[in-house]
Amino acid sequence: MDRIFSRVDEAAAELRKIEEELSRPGVVARPDFAALSRRHARLRELVARGEELRRLRSAIMEEEELLDEEADEELRAALREEIERDRTKADALSQQIRRMLLPEDPHDRKNAIVEIRPGAGGEEAALFAAELFRMYSRYAERRGFAVRVMDTHPTPLGGLKQVVFAVEGEGAYGRLRYESGVHRVQRVPETEASGRIHTSTATVAVLPEAEEVEVEIRPDDLKMDTFRASGPGGQHMQKNETAVRITHLPTGIVVACQDERSQHRNRELALRILRAKLWEIQQREQERVLRETRRRQIGTGDRSEKIRTYNFPQTRVTDHRISLTVHRLAEVLDGDLDLLIEPLLAAEAEENLAD
Repeated sequence: MDRIFSRVDEAAAELRKIEEELSRPGVVARPDFAALSRRHARLRELVARGEELRRLRSAIMEEEELLDEEADEELRAALREEIERDRTKADALSQQIRRMLLPEDPHDRKNAIVEIRPGAGGEEAALFAAELFRMYSRYAERRGFAVRVMDTHPTPLGGLKQVVFAVEGEGAYGRLRYESGVHRVQRVPETEASGRIHTSTATVAVLPEAEEVEVEIRPDDLKMDTFRASGPGGQHMQKNETAVRITHLPTGIVVACQDERSQHRNRELALRILRAKLWEIQQREQERVLRETRRRQIGTGDRSEKIRTYNFPQTRVTDHRISLTVHRLAEVLDGDLDLLIEPLLAAEAEENLAD
């Protein structure tokens, strides 16, 4: 706790300096004004919560002293309840402050590009990939984000061979970046007559959406092919070549989009995916010790390379990175991912405080 207050005091000192900067004439015309304003707002909130935590800590100490001195059992019971309430508030507040003390990553505010593919497990893995897509869609809805599907390849039984989609909204990448990796499911498939539990996997990759100014794409480096979009068949089959496949010749990266009705829109979406993938390559080259490259995120889809397990017989979800298990599988699959994301944020914040 002392470490938290020490960091809050550092934030208060930085806040005073920024306030001096913002009070100077002509600051609005400075190119860094927007960043300075965002930093000021973040620090002001952090310092305010730190002061609130200090008040709570002081109140708890006073209440504990009164408890030691009080003889009346009824008053002692009321004091114990008040202490418990204040401790709960203080714990929640300290968790919030820990998260706010994490270093700001400008990419966290961006949209996220998410790619899901089935791994080991055949059709059952494809069905699980579809469930993960639904889970992220429901989570986005809860957080007020928009989901734009860029490319899908469904299976006849309702699974997904692949889905690429954008989650659009302030902070989407910051919330979803923990989802990159191999997700494992353990359950009895509907097609399994003997009732045996099967294990399947799906891989998830989450990238921040790169802006045009961050990644230069030369038209000469692109090869674009068009083809008819696949669909359920019959009258739903596209008669025009609206689907787009773009190959980035220098890297060999291939992206395709077929979910929009116009070739122009599919090309726009394909370029968004390509830009995100090229941005990632740039980051790998610039930062040799980048913690999560896409190759590490995705792996091979083997069962042993897992970040999370969804166990249906025991209705539990386990995140193996922080050894967290919650027995609320239905809620998680219905989009209540903050049950897992919040503890991951807290764990990262704790690690950051220890540095």
